[in-house]
Amino acid sequence: MSDRSIRRLSDATVNQIAAGEVITRPSRVVEELLDNAIDAAASRITIEVEGDGTDRITVSDTGHGIARKDVVRALERHTTSKIQPESTTLIESVQTLGFRGEALAAIADCATVTVETNTGEPRGTKITTGPDDEPVRHDVGHAQGTTVTASNLFANRPARNASLAKPETEFRRITEVVSAYALLYPQIRFVLRHNGTETLSTTGTGITASVLGVYGRKAAQHTRSIDHRQAVSIDHGGTHAPRTTETQTVRISGFLLAPTIVRRSNTHTTVAINGRPVRQSAIRDAVVSGYGSRLGSKEYPIAAISVTVPHSLVDPNIHPAKQRVGLVGEDEIAAAVSKAIETALTSGDERIAAQTPTDLTTELADTTPDSRFDRLTVIGTFRELYILCEAADELLVIDQHAAHERVNYERLQAAFATEPIRSEPIDPPQTVSLSATAQAAMEEFADELTACGYEYELFGGTVVRVTAVPAPFGRPANPGSLQDVLTALQQGIERPPREQFLASLACHPSLKAGDSLSVDDAQLLLDRLAECESPYRCPHGRPVMTTLSERSIAQQLGRNVSRFR
Repeated sequence: MSDRSIRRLSDATVNQIAAGEVITRPSRVVEELLDNAIDAAASRITIEVEGDGTDRITVSDTGHGIARKDVVRALERHTTSKIQPESTTLIESVQTLGFRGEALAAIADCATVTVETNTGEPRGTKITTGPDDEPVRHDVGHAQGTTVTASNLFANRPARNASLAKPETEFRRITEVVSAYALLYPQIRFVLRHNGTETLSTTGTGITASVLGVYGRKAAQHTRSIDHRQAVSIDHGGTHAPRTTETQTVRISGFLLAPTIVRRSNTHTTVAINGRPVRQSAIRDAVVSGYGSRLGSKEYPIAAISVTVPHSLVDPNIHPAKQRVGLVGEDEIAAAVSKAIETALTSGDERIAAQTPTDLTTELADTTPDSRFDRLTVIGTFRELYILCEAADELLVIDQHAAHERVNYERLQAAFATEPIRSEPIDPPQTVSLSATAQAAMEEFADELTACGYEYELFGGTVVRVTAVPAPFGRPANPGSLQDVLTALQQGIERPPREQFLASLACHPSLKAGDSLSVDDAQLLLDRLAECESPYRCPHGRPVMTTLSERSIAQQLGRNVSRFR
């Protein structure tokens, strides 16, 4: 067994740490304590939150605990059980997630911290400290493991406290953190409680069970495990050192959801490097790239991918909150991730073409084309997604979904500019399984959802019973749209929630990839688009059309272009 004693870091090692631990909001407390619990080999981790987390956060684990002699030192700055004092090993080679002493000391700088712990002895140890308090230690009855409680967070930092978002938003961020860890560590049981109510629970029995606990039954039924190893050639050196190449084995593991279940943001694509959840854009983009054409524009997968590489390739200390890491050979590793995802999906592709009927004659009739579109002539469609039009010396390619979405969005805006959105009861009510993050958002945006026509009640766990839905133009929305609307509201940083809702609602009845259009139907759609105030972008900001000039086509084909002069 390795020596887990808490010891003070050398000055040289302290100087290698980029910026110490920085506690900026309640979710950061949860992250640090989860890192420590996982490093302690916990099989169960329970997180209890009161209010927005500033009142109280308690994280309990069943790990190996902290020795009685080390508890006080664990609350001091620049102490750790992760590096031997005589070691000459670089900090980059540390194979754990956190520095227990560093995290606890950082939290104790801005909160009252109580640690109860036991390494398996007859009696455990309890210690309490705070920003201006000396540690007080007592014996206590406690099972093996550690319980850390942080209360009155930021009480001594009023400016930091005032900068926090509303309580529902802060708890949603905590939910997102716990969800990410639960998906990346399916062998650990996670339980999250908010004000005494359990909001997330996994069993610790595998990936499918974790997806069930976080995203619900439908997602769990479409889960695919991935465990792929690949040899990758990685270049070292550069301008100031000789360039060398070595081959390293990269392991890519975790789970994917079939591309029939997607989200409108990439926040549900979770990535870890050597077990550490990170916002590594290159790896996250590689996961999306692996899905290829299975995803539509602005669609993102639900996935949790853990990339395991030799620790010598990773520098975890380039970001004070450890949300990004330095990764040698990142481009090569990203390419391996993309290939692994593509292979996993190709082995059992479940993509089902959309079969949604669309009555364009009813929806788009009685229009008067704007002069901007007078010269457009529809010449056909391509791949049951793009409308091809001739306009003088240009070929226009129009995204039929984006165009129809813009039309629907502006119709909704006009209809409900001053009037409330009609709500229609569902009889019998239908249950909808939400993700844990969506359920947290539901509390945050309860007033907005009611104003937009949704009525619902909690049904247990992450399941809600929907009793009424929006019915714009007398067409009731699908109860399952509640999940998509919540996702849209979560992303609505620069747009009022009502507009985010309308943009999401406009998407559901709009044409999808695979919906066939006749030339006449395509012309009807363009006539309606011509009436729009902003016809060139969909409500999510994506371009509706692009152009290709006759000159550029001729140049690509090597034709004489003198006729264009």
